[in-house]
Amino acid sequence: MRTDKMALDYLKRARSRLIDAESSLNRGDYPETVRYSQEAVELSLKSVLRIMGIEYPKIHDVGDILYVNKDRYPEWFREEIDNIRKLSRELALKRSPAMYGLELSGKTPSELFDKRDAEEAFKSGKYVYEMVKKVVEEYLVGNSESTT
Repeated sequence: MRTDKMALDYLKRARSRLIDAESSLNRGDYPETVRYSQEAVELSLKSVLRIMGIEYPKIHDVGDILYVNKDRYPEWFREEIDNIRKLSRELALKRSPAMYGLELSGKTPSELFDKRDAEEAFKSGKYVYEMVKKVVEEYLVGNSESTT
């Protein structure tokens, strides 16, 4: 499969996760907001890696892979990579508790995440998505001009 086609599909799915995250935030389902926001970040980062043809392990946090390959991206995006990497790591750590809670301590997902957590996760998801979307669009425009 072409890497640009895969990257665009991942980005589309990341956008869908943000729609789901916003809906769950509005319903007061804060753990779901965290989980959907994490998925949006994950899909966004896999999109920006895929657009450059970079292989990544099938894990939830690919921020380190992005960091290792940062020289392949525009300067403005490289300046954001440390923050993006941090957000990806933080949300990946929250993925499982947002889904299952902390069973050993008897805490449900709803006991672990409140509105503030959900708002921060959603904000992070939107930020990463917008940064990645801009890179992917720039890459596709630049490559379509060079082939015409």
